[in-house]
Amino acid sequence: MRNWKALPALIGAALLVLFVGYIALYFVFIDLFVDLWWFRSLQLGNYFWLRLLYRFFFSGGVTIAFFCIFFLHFWIASRYLGINTAEELILDTVKRKRIQKISEAFKNGSVKLFTPVSLILAIVIAIPFYNQWETAILYFFGRSSGVVDPVYGNDVSFYMLTLPLFQLIQKELLTTAGLLFLLVFFLYWAEHTFLPSQRQEYSRGAKIHLTILTGFVLLFVVWGFLLDRYSLLHIDSHEPVFFGPGFVDLRYHLPLIWVGIVTFVGASIFGIGYIFNRSKSSAKLTVVFFAVFLLSIGLRELRLIPELLDKFYVGPNPVKSQKQFMQYNIEATLDAYDLNKIHVVDYPITLDPVQDIKTWGNEKHFENIPVWDREFLDDSFHQLQGIRPYYTFPGVDEDRYFINGHLQQVNISGREVNIAQLPFEARNWENTHLRYTHGYGAVVTPAAQDAGKPLVWYLRDLNLYSSVGFSIAQPDIYYGTENYGYAITPNKLNVVGISTSDPSEGTPYNGEGGIDIGSIFRKALFAFYFKDEKIFFSTNISRDSKLLMRRNIVERINYLTPFLHLDKDAYLVLTKDRFYWIQDAYSLSNEYPVSHSTNENFQNGLTQFNYIRNSVKVVVDAFSGSVQYYISDPSDPLIQAYARAYPSVFKKLEEMPEELYKHIRYPRDMYYLQMKVYAKYHQNKPELFYEQAETWQFANEGKKEIKPYYMTIDFGTCNEREEFVLINPMTPINRDNLSMLGLARVEDDSCSNKYNPNITVYKFRKDVQVNGPAQIDALIDQDPRISEQFTLWDQGGSRVLRGRMIVLPMIGSMLYVQPIYLVSTTTRIPELTRVIVSIGNRVVMDTSIRESFKHLQDLFIQGNTATNESAGTDH
Repeated sequence: MRNWKALPALIGAALLVLFVGYIALYFVFIDLFVDLWWFRSLQLGNYFWLRLLYRFFFSGGVTIAFFCIFFLHFWIASRYLGINTAEELILDTVKRKRIQKISEAFKNGSVKLFTPVSLILAIVIAIPFYNQWETAILYFFGRSSGVVDPVYGNDVSFYMLTLPLFQLIQKELLTTAGLLFLLVFFLYWAEHTFLPSQRQEYSRGAKIHLTILTGFVLLFVVWGFLLDRYSLLHIDSHEPVFFGPGFVDLRYHLPLIWVGIVTFVGASIFGIGYIFNRSKSSAKLTVVFFAVFLLSIGLRELRLIPELLDKFYVGPNPVKSQKQFMQYNIEATLDAYDLNKIHVVDYPITLDPVQDIKTWGNEKHFENIPVWDREFLDDSFHQLQGIRPYYTFPGVDEDRYFINGHLQQVNISGREVNIAQLPFEARNWENTHLRYTHGYGAVVTPAAQDAGKPLVWYLRDLNLYSSVGFSIAQPDIYYGTENYGYAITPNKLNVVGISTSDPSEGTPYNGEGGIDIGSIFRKALFAFYFKDEKIFFSTNISRDSKLLMRRNIVERINYLTPFLHLDKDAYLVLTKDRFYWIQDAYSLSNEYPVSHSTNENFQNGLTQFNYIRNSVKVVVDAFSGSVQYYISDPSDPLIQAYARAYPSVFKKLEEMPEELYKHIRYPRDMYYLQMKVYAKYHQNKPELFYEQAETWQFANEGKKEIKPYYMTIDFGTCNEREEFVLINPMTPINRDNLSMLGLARVEDDSCSNKYNPNITVYKFRKDVQVNGPAQIDALIDQDPRISEQFTLWDQGGSRVLRGRMIVLPMIGSMLYVQPIYLVSTTTRIPELTRVIVSIGNRVVMDTSIRESFKHLQDLFIQGNTATNESAGTDH
């Protein structure tokens, strides 16, 4: 009978154990096992354990430390210092034993109570540390940068690596000390109140204990005041003129902060002294210091004095009073955005471009001018080379390859898999995860093409035909930019008609990546992980099968290294062996002192920051999924801290394979951001900076901002060798004439093939008019023959679209090139129909840049009026 009565309790206990086990398995162990296997498949098992060790060592260590702090003080208060029995009761044996018995019960009960209370309080206090454990990594592994902030004289790495952790620790220690003081005071009060026959006065030990806790509270408050000084470095009240502290902040508020610190310390010292000696002088000094402290706080909050200083000194003398502080902001911002080494060249413009036209009148200069915009090529690739409904081209990248004896710019796009266009009934589990597992091959076209002719292909079709010698041993793309789910390959399915490395034989996947999933245990675990029972019950999964997951390269890199911020444009690189993705990654911080803050969208989302470095080049194998990290900016203190923390992850850029190294480039997002900041901060003298008379903006064309574009061309700096550069034109703010042309390169003037990113700004003289893209647009619109031709094309089921305008520096002139496309209203295949070329206020249109340039030669050199009549006609 007793066994039957215990049965419900046993069943309940068993169910509870099963429930707890299920929760632990589902939310902890499954993720742990899957992540471990996944990291090991990437040869990053040590990195996985190291991150786990850092996280739990730091989080656990902080929790234990706070537990010890709470428990120690509770234990002291309950066991030693709280009891203060009258002497006459101590002499009475019976009463003494009775008091001792009650005291022992109080002490033992307190320990049992305070152990879980201390643990709970420790966990609550330590929660912010659990979420910011990587802040501690930066602190412990960080080193100085060698750059000093101009206000306080600290190394800038202190603000990016150390200060965030100090602020977190100060806040939590102050909370801990305040809680301890209140709880220990309550404990002493309880001991004094509920234990019988206690003296009215607290024991000396209790007073010392409470005084020590008070001292800790005061100490952490003072530390908070000291850290509060650094908030002045991020004041934005002077914008849009400049960022950071100004005259009032550093000459009025900062001295008041120091007065507040000194007087608070004085009031604390004399206040503690008064508690012990009850001296009138201590009391008076405490009152005086505290009154001055309150006065300093009041003066900081009072707006009258700063407003008077602004009105009668700063306002009438803005440059004189703020000059030093504007210079702080200029220098800090240029350094934070890596703009302090820009090479500025005064570029003379000649009004007569005849000599430039003679010099440039050869084939070489026109072979790499890109007349196909990425946006238009994307549609062409989809229509002409998608071939099958489950293939797509997510984006087009620009790159350069050694073709036909010289460096040639091309457009390249990977043919990735996407089954969204298949019939609904075909988008089932087996097709999604076992059949349509990968893309195949790529297409490559030259950047420079003639209009009115079929698109020229350097690599095309599923047989990967190439007229220039491109060949790829493993053209399968299992990892890319599409929104991929998991794939299981090889498997037992007979995949028919889907391209693989050997279409005729259906060669199974033999890549190094992926997680072995042949065992029943692993299939069951992954079925739970993906909430998909088909993984477990499918008979098409063999013992050789591997599960490929996190196949989108952005998701893959973000999961591996969440502390890096990714460029929006990963690009595909073709090698003889296989395809690779190169992804530029950035180190960001919003803690750089006195630097202007900005917002920008990266792959991780919108981020606010005031410091950026292109610190890492990430290479992802499109076939195996392996991920390699190469440090491209060793001067960055953030990436150096991570490299010391995770030495097995990051490699030197020189260790990158040569066939990939020659394809690294200056990232477009980085350059765009730099130029957006430099548009204002190139005025590096406070007087000019305040005037803002030379502020730039990105050149506009048809109300559309011209973003930086890639060009491969010989600029005469590398012994007649072409360079792959980023170009962006800029105009004065609210004006259309050209002010500068910026070039971003990955080599310096030594042309040693060593990665050394740099920016050159060709600055035009103010006394010479240089046409901007909007003004060339106006010249095109004013040409009657071109306008007439556009009107004719815009009829009959087609419309004219103007491509991006290319601006190029010649020797002493500027060359403008704009492609013209025709797009049918029934199909989305754009056709490159004409190319417009302009030099020196002359505009011509023809089927190629070469032919248009010849007409310009006739116009300027021969002065042929007949050619002038036909310059705008349809050739």
